[in-house]
Amino acid sequence: MNEPDEKAELRRRLRDELASCSVSALSERNALLTKRFLQLSQVRQAKTILLFCGVGSEPDTRLLTEGLWDMGKRVAMPVCLPHRQMEARELTSWEELIPGKFGIQQPGGNCPVLLKEEIDLILVPALACDKEGYRLGQGAGYYDRYLSDYRGMTVALCGKRALLERLPRQAHDLPVSIIVTDEDAPE
Repeated sequence: MNEPDEKAELRRRLRDELASCSVSALSERNALLTKRFLQLSQVRQAKTILLFCGVGSEPDTRLLTEGLWDMGKRVAMPVCLPHRQMEARELTSWEELIPGKFGIQQPGGNCPVLLKEEIDLILVPALACDKEGYRLGQGAGYYDRYLSDYRGMTVALCGKRALLERLPRQAHDLPVSIIVTDEDAPE
């Protein structure tokens, strides 16, 4: 099986596993991942942070966003553009979110666009990560393209059951700087 097919099969399996988790288990995982992310020294030092708006079984980033605002951080979220490109727009309140591509909430057109150079840290979505920092995203490639020339810190949140020895990789895949896990959470 080639890498794209391996990735597709792994995504399907991981989504099925996450769908079978109880709401309370996902909530507990989310609380632990949020706490650990907000405690990172790199997060405390960053001024501007780009994070995704979690959907489905992805980590719920609302508490994370609130925590970052409470810390006085400048928060940005991605906006999907044509040709699988994305840009970062600053978000200062929940009222600025509108439905975007794939039904994912994103900042509206009145929110200022941020240059990559303004972003100190990016929280990257990941269905799974491996021990070398490579991640398995949702498969559309938006973050792969965006990160290709980004030079700042990248972080992924990864449930302990999705931290694998080695993921299938392609030439465009880049490792994240830090993986935050829920290592101590119950099964």
